[in-house]
Amino acid sequence: MNYSTLKKSVALSLVALTGAVSLAVAQDAPATTSSAKVFGGRGQYRTWSIGVHGGVLMPVAAIGGTNDFNKWDANLGYGLNIRKQLGHSFGLELNGTRGKLSGTNEGITSTVREFETELQYAVDLRGVVNLGSIDFLRRENSVGFFLTAGAGYMAYAPKVTMTNGTVIDWKGKALGPADDRNDEPADYVKGFYIPVGAGVKFKVSERVNFNLGYTVNFVDADNLDGVYAKGQSKDKFSYGYAGLEFSLGSSAKPSLEWTNPLATMYDELKDPTLRQEVEALKVRVGAVEKSVEDLKKDTDGDGVADQFDKCPGTPAGTAVDGSGCPLPVATTTTTTTDGVTGFEKIAFDFNSSVLKTESYPTLDKLSSVLRENGGKVTVNGYASSEGTAAYNLKLSKDRANSVKTYLVNSGVNASQVATKGNGEANPIASNDTEEGRIQNRRVETARN
Repeated sequence: MNYSTLKKSVALSLVALTGAVSLAVAQDAPATTSSAKVFGGRGQYRTWSIGVHGGVLMPVAAIGGTNDFNKWDANLGYGLNIRKQLGHSFGLELNGTRGKLSGTNEGITSTVREFETELQYAVDLRGVVNLGSIDFLRRENSVGFFLTAGAGYMAYAPKVTMTNGTVIDWKGKALGPADDRNDEPADYVKGFYIPVGAGVKFKVSERVNFNLGYTVNFVDADNLDGVYAKGQSKDKFSYGYAGLEFSLGSSAKPSLEWTNPLATMYDELKDPTLRQEVEALKVRVGAVEKSVEDLKKDTDGDGVADQFDKCPGTPAGTAVDGSGCPLPVATTTTTTTDGVTGFEKIAFDFNSSVLKTESYPTLDKLSSVLRENGGKVTVNGYASSEGTAAYNLKLSKDRANSVKTYLVNSGVNASQVATKGNGEANPIASNDTEEGRIQNRRVETARN
């Protein structure tokens, strides 16, 4: 192992970490109330960021496993990343890394002495999950942990030195896929890999993050170090890195990855403007409730609200109409042919069974009498002589039923009202003139 290189890398990482923590503490001022709303969507945040990173590339993994070389070197790795934050705790990151890997066999019998692999590029798309913060109780986080996983594509060229001094360099001699029509050697071997990692991030400022991370890359091949282990295992390499990340977008917006949803909700609930709106809403609701009570107010207790009562102060127990005025006691009566006294006639238009509005007072009087005194009434419908006798009989029945429907809807029991259609029978005026026919289009009601 190249311990000198490793010590330098670790020292640089510690120095950078110390500086980042110091900056984070220096930035530890009380957070101002954010303009972001709980349900305002991603548009109110900065969600894009770019970063650079550098660190140590190693042909081994902290999780262990088999290796083709018993000694490994720590080599420089570096790269770029672009991330889109999709939520408070999840984002997608496009990451690219370059560098080299190397190792040796020492103290063992082997035909291979050492290797060095040029990592032309390793590009992957990975998901980044923000696990939480060690200062989650504070309104604004400044230290957080994350996990990453994804899939990528890489190009590399191993160079192997045998114990007899023979050097095998794959660069420019790597064969393409078996179905490659030209089957010509390529500069680099290409294949897929899966990166899995974890790390911690520090908020240096509103725009800058400092990241420390470690990623294990599982290669879908057994030739990363130029040595095949008879297909029994696949190679892997790891990358320990430090990096700076820069948030893009309007400075008026907070960064989504550092937003604390609970703090945002708290800010909304404690927003003075919101509280003023709530108080104003309470006043408006109170005014509406008072208006409703005023609408329901009935001073004389006649069942008609004061604002609609045209006859306020009606004595208790007085029967009133829809406008709050007493119903007439005396009525104009007529006598039918059978000698039963009834209320005044209800007139209808030609070929119609629809009640006229001027008939309502008469019907209201009859309804009041039936509801207060009980008894029954017979409703007789009539028609003039236009049309056939059968049609006029049906029309007279419809007119009688219209009167019954009105009475029942006003509170009279249906069993108190009987209907009868008389057609053209019993005219009270001549059907030879229009004046007479108008009088014959009628309904007469009689108390039984």
